Amino acid sequence: MMLENIQFLNKEFFWLLLLLPIAIVWYILKHSKQTAALKMSSIQGFKGMSSFWSKFKHVLFALRLIALACLITALARPRTVDVSTKTKTTSGIDIVMAIDVSASMLAKDLRPNRLDALKEVAADFIDGRPNDRIGLVEYAGEAYTKTPITSDKSIVKRALRDINYNTIIESGTAIGMGLATSVNRLKDSRAKSKVIILLTDGVNNSGFIDPKIASELAVEYGIKVYAIGLGTNGMALSPIGINSNGTFRYGRSQVEIDEVLLKEIAAETGGKYFRATNNDKLAEIYNEINKLEKTEVEEKKYYNYAEKYRPLVLFAGLLLLIEVLLRHTKFRSFV
Repeated sequence: MMLENIQFLNKEFFWLLLLLPIAIVWYILKHSKQTAALKMSSIQGFKGMSSFWSKFKHVLFALRLIALACLITALARPRTVDVSTKTKTTSGIDIVMAIDVSASMLAKDLRPNRLDALKEVAADFIDGRPNDRIGLVEYAGEAYTKTPITSDKSIVKRALRDINYNTIIESGTAIGMGLATSVNRLKDSRAKSKVIILLTDGVNNSGFIDPKIASELAVEYGIKVYAIGLGTNGMALSPIGINSNGTFRYGRSQVEIDEVLLKEIAAETGGKYFRATNNDKLAEIYNEINKLEKTEVEEKKYYNYAEKYRPLVLFAGLLLLIEVLLRHTKFRSFV
């Protein structure tokens, strides 16, 4: 609505509107005192004379009140504001999300499983980073780049949806390979801040690159690593074999996460280690990382004010002019 865009610069003048009910009471009292009583034996001779104009004279007072209300509103300084915003990203962040896609990521201790829960939370994280470039690396027994760092979030989210467990990648958990591949994606980046979100649910048991060597490379290129250990404490319903029809056979197995290694990687690179034991905790972790890695954005707002008091003043003047004309012409004999 039109009124929603109007601001009043001097709202204190609205207190003057309290004069209106006082004026109405004063007018009623004054009118009753000025009305004289005349006793007559018969009013037969006055029948047929119209009293319409004598009653309509109260309109003069109404015109004056409306004019006063318009002037008070004009004093409150109504105006509309048109705000235009110009946003400039002063320092972007390049982020690579390294995701473990080993068979254990299909464990059902998170809903519906670890991998799908991660994909849902990671998609929300990507949506919350409109000014940053993001890339994806997936790893199991080996690692490869799913998508290089890009500012096109639709490409990144499409690639994230396509991440699934498959038998093409060698089985195992090569944390060092996943971290090194992520470092390789970021080493030539000119971004002010470079971040790797390293997620795993196991221990480093595959690959030919030691995780500690990979973390040293991250330090050399000024890359910060946030490590996430995914999985409940204790036992979890995890894949333990494959049925004849190709589906997984599930059983209770011990959750093994090399938290000591992940904490060392995070501490050495200036990052932080987190443990996600359920869906809510995983979402909280990504929210915390989102808060820790803020992109500096310079925002300029331009305000264009359009004053709206002039029409009110003109309308009030018109009402007063009409009132004066009526008072000295049509209602001259009644006032």
